[in-house]
Amino acid sequence: DDFGTGYSCLAYLSAFPVKELKIDKSFIDKILDNEIGFNIAKTIISLGKSLNLAVVAEGVETAEQYNLLKKMNIDSMQGYLIAKPMDKERYLKWHNAKNKPHDLIT
Repeated sequence: DDFGTGYSCLAYLSAFPVKELKIDKSFIDKILDNEIGFNIAKTIISLGKSLNLAVVAEGVETAEQYNLLKKMNIDSMQGYLIAKPMDKERYLKWHNAKNKPHDLIT
């Protein structure tokens, strides 16, 4: 979880049965800077793809972040742009109403 922060490191990618990498929100917050945030996200996506892992962007809050991550071939995104936290019943209603991936941000 939150690859690139805390206890996550490259050694864990071979030590555990990892199926996906999640890019920490702290990097997504800086993704539009065209420098370090962008380059870190791009590198994590590239690493994940080369290891056949899904890559998830955490904390996507703006349409600009969403569109850039789509261009970078991210596998999935989560964050307030998509939906605010919700309980199970509300989630099921939301999910049933938004059944197409492109509908998730409208």
